Amino acid sequence: MEALRLCRNKLREHEPTRMRLIATEACRAASNGEGFIARVERELGLKLEIVDRQTEASLAVTGCADLIEESSAGALMFDIGGGSSELAWLDFRGGRPRRTGRMAASIRSWQSLPVGVVSIAEKFGGVDVTTESFEAMVAFVAGHLRQFRGREKLRQMIADHPVHLIGTSGTVTTLAGLHLGLERYERQKVDGLWMKREEIDATMSALLGMTFDRRVAHPCIGKDRADLVLPGCAIFEAIRREWPTERVRVADRGLREGILISLIDADRAERAGRSGRG
Repeated sequence: MEALRLCRNKLREHEPTRMRLIATEACRAASNGEGFIARVERELGLKLEIVDRQTEASLAVTGCADLIEESSAGALMFDIGGGSSELAWLDFRGGRPRRTGRMAASIRSWQSLPVGVVSIAEKFGGVDVTTESFEAMVAFVAGHLRQFRGREKLRQMIADHPVHLIGTSGTVTTLAGLHLGLERYERQKVDGLWMKREEIDATMSALLGMTFDRRVAHPCIGKDRADLVLPGCAIFEAIRREWPTERVRVADRGLREGILISLIDADRAERAGRSGRG
């Protein structure tokens, strides 16, 4: 509530003409999610909207759309969260949307996995991670990936056409920071970075070899993510093994940018409608 109060104060200060305030998996899953939303409106005057998983996936795609390579026939976007992870397969073989705000129209299949960095860490542990426990995490996530609609067709598309992965999450951006050897995290160097398969392999291997204390001390990880980064890597690794591509694009963007782009798109459409009416 205190964090939301700060947000409310910022909104009052800046007076946006259009906004959208969303809640995701924590409020979807919590037994008191609706009650919490009601309390926020009652005490702070903020109207939060609990979005469904498909809306969350669509917004994440919209936020990352301009990082999808122009020459690609499609892409698999994944967003590794705390309690769930979203996957969206974009297929451009029938044509690619001209506007970024319409990119979600190309989603051929999507899935929300009930696994995230927190839930995996709670199930398997994230402090002392061995090669064996890491592989157990990967196998657990792989079991959920088998439910993805169009799983085999996506694999065939990757074999026959230029397709790449695009990842938006703290896990992927942390790996990028480690790969670049950054002394501190720098978004402008990470967002949009391409990582080759062998570079990801090497970075994951180095991370798996770190002690918990070394992860805590690393400037691109820190104490808040030290026990979550390897569970996140296990989710990433399961996705890579299921749908192997030569390159992955790193996105330090997602839902917030997707909301912003969709609001801008709606604003343009409204203005065009007004001008069309004369």
